[in-house]
Amino acid sequence: MRIYPKGARVSQANYGSGTVCDANDRHTLIDFDNHGLRKFSTEMVVLGPTDEPAPERAKSTRRSKTPATSR
Repeated sequence: MRIYPKGARVSQANYGSGTVCDANDRHTLIDFDNHGLRKFSTEMVVLGPTDEPAPERAKSTRRSKTPATSR
């Protein structure tokens, strides 16, 4: 059983490439490029390292709150 460090790029057979968000001896949380966050049992998941870089994420733009106008 290998525990990958936070931020490591990994690959999984069903979901493809992703970035490790959190890992301990019980669970591994991975943010996959095309499938979002997934949580695995660390003992059961089969991961491999990958050299594929993480895709550029669009920066979220927050709308500014506009005050309610009375009519």
